[in-house]
Amino acid sequence: MYAITIPEPGGPESLVWAEVPEPVPGEGEVLVEVVASAVNRADLLQRQGFYDPPPGTSPYPGLECSGRIVALGAGVTGWSVGDEVCALLVGGGYAEKVAVPVGQLLPVPEGVDLTTAAALPEVACTVWSNIFMIAHLRPGETLLVHGGASGIGTMAIQLAKAVGARVVVTAGSPAKLARCAELGADVLIDYREQDFVAELHKATDGAGADVILDIVGAKYLERNIEALAVNGRLVIIGLQGGVKAEVNLRALLAKRAAVMATTLRTRPEQEKAAIVAAVREHVWPLIGAGTVRPVVDRTVPMPDAAEAHRILESGDHVGKVLLLAPGA
Repeated sequence: MYAITIPEPGGPESLVWAEVPEPVPGEGEVLVEVVASAVNRADLLQRQGFYDPPPGTSPYPGLECSGRIVALGAGVTGWSVGDEVCALLVGGGYAEKVAVPVGQLLPVPEGVDLTTAAALPEVACTVWSNIFMIAHLRPGETLLVHGGASGIGTMAIQLAKAVGARVVVTAGSPAKLARCAELGADVLIDYREQDFVAELHKATDGAGADVILDIVGAKYLERNIEALAVNGRLVIIGLQGGVKAEVNLRALLAKRAAVMATTLRTRPEQEKAAIVAAVREHVWPLIGAGTVRPVVDRTVPMPDAAEAHRILESGDHVGKVLLLAPGA
């Protein structure tokens, strides 16, 4: 088969479409013939040499895919050859085939085509696990989402609105904020032109956000704590703004606030399976009903993954950028 390989870390040009050995599904795994994958920020870091896949896993980038099951490993039940699925991956999505633990498989949601389904597993699992399983966002609370026009952001807006929360977003242009508003965001903040802490406090009569989903990291840490409400929960899932910052513990104490940081890729299979099961139970019905929908900016042929990485790095997108496998 063919896959996107990274012979040497570097820029987008370091991604090479090359012939590689076909994976063999192990016990409790299935082999999926990939129709589409999606580009995530973690893929860019892996390409640059900053985010190696866990030992013993696929060396190829790609944290989610959609496709059809073509082989079953030992002990697999509940799935059949020919089933159309999408999957959360530890890696290997930028390839014609990938082996997937059954606990990380999802059926294609009702009303979603097989290609578009590739836009769902990583964002749905990331958002549901962080905002609801960890931060416990409740109806009537206020959620602040940084990067509201990203794949994560567009899913977070919709899921938070579906459970009755108020959503505040930051984004870098009026056009992106307009797209966030279309998805249901209540308060729109242009982080290039406005102070998000001041605007958030203005919109909440000084109360702040009950939950903040942050992709920036160190650069925003102090301001995020300032933006939290009493008993607020800050969840950090990205480090685009650096990895080291000082924490004002007095401010945390005064607000009885919590700061949490998580990753999805390195979690044990059992934890991923639990998250996938929760997404299937809680998110898939919302997608089937049309309450929540995947947001796809554009598709790019998988052999041209370098172009997809350039698009993501430029920030010139809303929602997900998908990679189409040859012949899909």
